[in-house]
Amino acid sequence: MLGFSKKKYSNITSEQVQGWMNDDDTIIVDVREEFEFKKGHIPQAKLMPLGTIPKNLSELNKSKKIIVVCASGSRSRSAASFLSDEGYQVYNLMGGMMAWSGPIK
Repeated sequence: MLGFSKKKYSNITSEQVQGWMNDDDTIIVDVREEFEFKKGHIPQAKLMPLGTIPKNLSELNKSKKIIVVCASGSRSRSAASFLSDEGYQVYNLMGGMMAWSGPIK
């Protein structure tokens, strides 16, 4: 179909993220705005607001798993789609921080 591309990233649960969050080969990227991030975030998460991702790609390692998170999962889906198109191995936290059941910093 024209105009539709196949999804190249995987959706994962809060429990799956918790299993990977301390792995050296995993980067958690929080795509919310700074004011949202400051209200509470996954301890290992790196803040990279959605609009800044294209200019900050050099901060992400293509050999690592990238987990993207936002408030509800919408912005992180956009980030996951973009990053997967750029060749990254990307996972989207389903439900975002609203679904997060792990520790918060």
